[in-house]
Amino acid sequence: MKNNSVYVIGSQRTPFVKSFTDFKSDSTQDLMTHALSTLVKKYHLQGKLLDDVALGAVINSSTKWGLAREATLGSGLSPYTPACFIQRACGTGLEATLLIANKITLGQINWGIAGGVDTNSDLPLLLSNRLRNAVLELRAAKSVSEKIKILLSLRPHDFKPQAPEVKEPRTGLSMGEHCEKMVKEWKISRLDQDKLALISHQNAAKAYAEGFYDDLISPIRNITKDGIVRSDTSLEKLAMLKTVFDRSPAGTLTAGNSSPLTDGASAVLLANEERIQKESLTALARFVDAEVAAIDFVGGDGLLMAPTIAVTRLLERQQLTLQDFDYYEIHEAFAGQVLCTLKAWESDDYAKKYLNREHAWGPIDRSKMNIKGGSIALGHPFAATGGRIVASLAKILSKEKSGKRGLISICTAGGMGIAAILESL
Repeated sequence: MKNNSVYVIGSQRTPFVKSFTDFKSDSTQDLMTHALSTLVKKYHLQGKLLDDVALGAVINSSTKWGLAREATLGSGLSPYTPACFIQRACGTGLEATLLIANKITLGQINWGIAGGVDTNSDLPLLLSNRLRNAVLELRAAKSVSEKIKILLSLRPHDFKPQAPEVKEPRTGLSMGEHCEKMVKEWKISRLDQDKLALISHQNAAKAYAEGFYDDLISPIRNITKDGIVRSDTSLEKLAMLKTVFDRSPAGTLTAGNSSPLTDGASAVLLANEERIQKESLTALARFVDAEVAAIDFVGGDGLLMAPTIAVTRLLERQQLTLQDFDYYEIHEAFAGQVLCTLKAWESDDYAKKYLNREHAWGPIDRSKMNIKGGSIALGHPFAATGGRIVASLAKILSKEKSGKRGLISICTAGGMGIAAILESL
């Protein structure tokens, strides 16, 4: 076993678009293969044997159990390139990056690709239990009379398909409903949430105007950019939107200050120094470390607060403070979630109860957060978000002198969180 440094070489992703629109005819495999194959072309990897590929999706059909391998086979890489499928909810893309990075660090592999995809437009529809059982019984039936008896036992409602829901099985609440509880507990106002959402759109629009995303996004057909960025939005327009998860006067979360249902895929190429030299590649940034955590949301903890714990463990292991970073990429599942996280990092009581610390981390410089836009403006295809964030942060750091750092924080379903550190070369 070794202790190799891991470098982000580059990435490609599809445009991120609102679900059930431009990609409504594209499958999960179509989008993942597109991101992967364009990455292969960009770095002249056609026919090359990579040591491993880790891809994931949150919404995936059992018929696509081989999604990672199939996308790899369709990417142009050598068919001898292995691939695996993983899932950690909204942290899947970053978890895939961590998996490949850890293998490189240990010397098990020299290079690999991490990525993720999700498209709500390719939802797997489930049969009712009665219809499923009837189908299985029909296969085992020996006579026509047995089959007729089984079919006659079915009722019209048994044929109604069931679509997956973005709800927590243990509470029956959606992420948005859980976040409404969080913002009430932390006393986060609707205005502050709308302000954060506005900045997300403004930063994303500015990044597009500067051409920041030109080499990160690979067009599909005539779709060349993310479809959710609103350069013309304003606090006044955001204030006009109705609340979504709590429709009472106490509700604050709207479609404007929440990330939308989004379709898209992303892929990131990672390598060690030996492979960089052999393939004449250029590194953008170094992948330093990562950490995962979970909280007891069933017992009353905030569903989306686990990143506070993941970041704490990561900083303590690296002997850093929260202020030792030049850039912060905090996933905007909801503006309210981001604001709850920032407020928790400033709370001594929270630090003692959840972070095993006597004192809070303190505030961050908000002007350094999501400077190229966040998930509210760019979109959030669940498993693709981690790759999008790693790619953007690596590109930002590639323009900096040595020693600059970026912190990634992503909340996920199931009361989990994942964090990572990248640094400039």
